[in-house]
Amino acid sequence: MREILSRLRAAGGGLRAAISRDESNGDQLATDGGATVQRAGDDTLRKSLPVEWELVESAPFWLPPVLLAGFFVYGAIAWNFLLSLTDYNGLGGATYANFDFSMYARMLNDGAFWHAAQNTVVLLVVFTVLCLALGLLVAILIDQNIRFENSFRTIYLLPMSLSFVVTATMWAWVYNARSGVFNQLLRLFNLEGLLVGLLRPAAVNAEVIQWLSWNTTALAAVIFALIWQFSGYAMVVFLAGLRAIPQEHYEAARVDGATTVRMYMRVIIPQLRASAVSASVVLMVFALKAFDFIYALRGSQPGANMDILATMMYRVAFDSLQWAYGSAIAIVLFVLALLVIGPYLYSEYRRGEL
Repeated sequence: MREILSRLRAAGGGLRAAISRDESNGDQLATDGGATVQRAGDDTLRKSLPVEWELVESAPFWLPPVLLAGFFVYGAIAWNFLLSLTDYNGLGGATYANFDFSMYARMLNDGAFWHAAQNTVVLLVVFTVLCLALGLLVAILIDQNIRFENSFRTIYLLPMSLSFVVTATMWAWVYNARSGVFNQLLRLFNLEGLLVGLLRPAAVNAEVIQWLSWNTTALAAVIFALIWQFSGYAMVVFLAGLRAIPQEHYEAARVDGATTVRMYMRVIIPQLRASAVSASVVLMVFALKAFDFIYALRGSQPGANMDILATMMYRVAFDSLQWAYGSAIAIVLFVLALLVIGPYLYSEYRRGEL
């Protein structure tokens, strides 16, 4: 009996050794009556497949979204560019026989276009800079372990969850010349001499002294409202960057005798460069999308001092039925968006983040 048990143990040990050896080498393994099983290592099989076969094998996953994006996004951009080279007015079919750049030449000689472009650049720069500055300041204050930090952060971020239409409706009421909150507060403090109709100056009574000019406050009113809505986003981005800075940097600056202001200016804020760049790109994109806000505020005729390229494009294409000229303005907006996003994507690609 003992001899039989010893032989069974020896046979089992030999079988385990054979299985271990065949698993490591990927060779054929004979078990259970001679049935053959092919074992190949996953790494060896994956390396043996050509790149072209892997691309074909994964096509069901990447091909549908690529086709949809190519048709509805890039195809639409290409068609819009072709329309800008014609004289299409929205009636009948566009003639693609003769292409020229007459719409772009018209754009260069159009004073309304240059005024809208100037307003767009001012909105882009001023809104982004002030949003970053205010968001950084609030982020630094919240980072001081204040009480009710979570509640304050939520309240400050809440306006970003509102749509442009809701925000524009609210600020139209705030800026109302007769019953708006802004002018009511001025009356409360006996500052009626500062009363101003920021959005519809014609509604202000003739007796009211307008200390501020409509020409200088229309775009400022839009920028102020957008800062109120989106500075919370900059605050969240900067707060995440501040929380990622090691505490040792703060302690080292204090040991060196740096004041709080000098510590933030020389040590902390320079480390927030990545946060500032990413927040700037998103805020500039929001500034380019301010059409919804201005349209809900004043319609397609916001006035020369509140007009931007997006509202001018809509007015030219849909109100005046000058589709070719509107398409040319749209292409300018597209190039402007590329100038905003392109450098950021290139820098991320150089860093290996894309």
